[in-house]
Amino acid sequence: QVQVAESGGGSVQAGGSLRLSCAAPGYTYYCMAWFRQAPGKERVRVAHIQADSSSTDYADSVKGRFTISRDNAKGMLYLQMSSLKPEDSAIYFCAGIACETGSPFSPWGPGTQVTVLA
Repeated sequence: QVQVAESGGGSVQAGGSLRLSCAAPGYTYYCMAWFRQAPGKERVRVAHIQADSSSTDYADSVKGRFTISRDNAKGMLYLQMSSLKPEDSAIYFCAGIACETGSPFSPWGPGTQVTVLA
Protein backbone atom coordinates (compact mmCIF):
# COMPACT_ATOMS: atom_id res chain seq x y z
CA GLN A 1 0.00 0.00 0.00
CA VAL A 2 1.06 3.56 -0.71
CA GLN A 3 2.01 5.65 2.29
CA VAL A 4 -0.19 8.62 3.02
CA ALA A 5 1.01 12.12 3.92
CA GLU A 6 -0.73 14.49 6.32
CA SER A 7 -0.44 18.28 6.40
CA GLY A 8 -2.17 21.38 7.70
CA GLY A 9 -1.45 21.17 11.40
CA GLY A 10 -0.28 24.06 13.52
CA SER A 11 -0.90 26.05 16.67
CA VAL A 12 -4.24 27.73 17.20
CA GLN A 13 -6.10 29.40 20.05
CA ALA A 14 -8.95 27.56 21.70
CA GLY A 15 -12.13 28.14 19.72
CA GLY A 16 -10.23 28.41 16.47
CA SER A 17 -10.27 26.25 13.35
CA LEU A 18 -7.85 24.21 11.26
CA ARG A 19 -8.19 22.14 8.12
CA LEU A 20 -6.05 19.05 7.83
CA SER A 21 -5.25 17.44 4.49
CA CYS A 22 -4.11 13.94 3.64
CA ALA A 23 -2.60 12.97 0.31
CA ALA A 24 -3.83 9.42 -0.24
CA PRO A 25 -3.33 8.36 -3.84
CA GLY A 26 -4.70 4.91 -4.61
CA TYR A 27 -7.24 4.87 -1.78
CA THR A 28 -10.22 5.93 -3.88
CA TYR A 29 -12.10 2.67 -3.29
CA TYR A 30 -11.35 2.35 0.41
CA CYS A 31 -12.87 3.64 3.60
CA MET A 32 -10.59 6.13 5.26
CA ALA A 33 -10.25 7.66 8.67
CA TRP A 34 -8.49 10.26 10.78
CA PHE A 35 -6.79 9.18 13.98
CA ARG A 36 -5.05 11.19 16.67
CA GLN A 37 -2.52 10.43 19.34
CA ALA A 38 -1.83 12.65 22.31
CA PRO A 39 1.38 12.30 24.34
CA GLY A 40 1.27 9.21 26.53
CA LYS A 41 -2.05 8.06 25.09
CA GLU A 42 -3.16 5.50 22.54
CA ARG A 43 -3.90 6.38 18.96
CA VAL A 44 -7.67 6.69 18.54
CA ARG A 45 -9.96 7.09 15.56
CA VAL A 46 -11.82 10.40 15.46
CA ALA A 47 -13.65 10.20 12.13
CA HIS A 48 -14.16 7.89 9.21
CA ILE A 49 -15.76 8.08 5.77
CA GLN A 50 -16.98 5.59 3.21
CA ALA A 51 -15.24 5.37 -0.16
CA ASP A 52 -18.09 7.16 -1.92
CA SER A 53 -18.64 9.65 0.94
CA SER A 54 -22.10 8.20 1.49
CA SER A 55 -21.57 7.86 5.21
CA THR A 56 -19.41 9.41 7.90
CA ASP A 57 -19.04 8.81 11.60
CA TYR A 58 -17.30 10.59 14.45
CA ALA A 59 -16.04 9.98 17.93
CA ASP A 60 -18.29 11.55 20.52
CA SER A 61 -15.49 13.89 21.56
CA VAL A 62 -15.45 15.63 18.16
CA LYS A 63 -19.00 15.19 16.96
CA GLY A 64 -20.50 18.47 15.82
CA ARG A 65 -17.09 20.16 15.64
CA PHE A 66 -15.13 18.12 13.08
CA THR A 67 -16.10 17.27 9.50
CA ILE A 68 -14.39 14.60 7.42
CA SER A 69 -14.54 14.78 3.65
CA ARG A 70 -12.68 13.49 0.63
CA ASP A 71 -12.02 14.34 -3.00
CA ASN A 72 -11.41 11.07 -4.80
CA ALA A 73 -10.55 12.81 -8.07
CA LYS A 74 -7.60 14.42 -6.29
CA GLY A 75 -6.79 11.51 -4.01
CA MET A 76 -7.27 13.71 -0.96
CA LEU A 77 -8.85 13.33 2.48
CA TYR A 78 -9.68 16.30 4.70
CA LEU A 79 -10.59 17.06 8.29
CA GLN A 80 -12.18 20.41 9.02
CA MET A 81 -11.83 21.14 12.72
CA SER A 82 -13.67 23.97 14.44
CA SER A 83 -14.34 25.08 18.01
CA LEU A 84 -11.01 23.53 18.90
CA LYS A 85 -10.24 22.70 22.51
CA PRO A 86 -6.90 22.17 24.25
CA GLU A 87 -7.77 18.48 24.57
CA ASP A 88 -7.77 18.24 20.76
CA SER A 89 -4.00 18.75 20.82
CA ALA A 90 -2.37 15.67 19.32
CA ILE A 91 -0.59 14.32 16.28
CA TYR A 92 -3.19 13.58 13.63
CA PHE A 93 -2.86 10.70 11.18
CA CYS A 94 -4.91 9.50 8.25
CA ALA A 95 -5.22 5.90 7.13
CA GLY A 96 -7.07 3.51 4.91
CA ILE A 97 -9.29 1.31 7.07
CA ALA A 98 -11.33 -1.86 6.81
CA CYS A 99 -14.89 -0.60 6.48
CA GLU A 100 -16.37 -3.35 8.65
CA THR A 101 -13.99 -3.11 11.59
CA GLY A 102 -12.42 0.33 11.31
CA SER A 103 -8.99 -1.21 11.61
CA PRO A 104 -6.24 0.66 9.75
CA PHE A 105 -4.33 -1.23 7.09
CA SER A 106 -2.23 1.41 5.34
CA PRO A 107 1.28 2.36 6.42
CA TRP A 108 1.27 5.26 8.85
CA GLY A 109 2.43 8.61 7.57
CA PRO A 110 4.42 11.09 9.65
CA GLY A 111 1.25 12.77 10.96
CA THR A 112 0.68 16.45 11.51
CA GLN A 113 0.88 18.17 14.89
CA VAL A 114 -2.11 20.14 16.16
CA THR A 115 -1.63 22.29 19.24
CA VAL A 116 -4.58 24.14 20.74
CA LEU A 117 -3.63 26.89 23.16
CA ALA A 118 -5.85 27.64 26.13
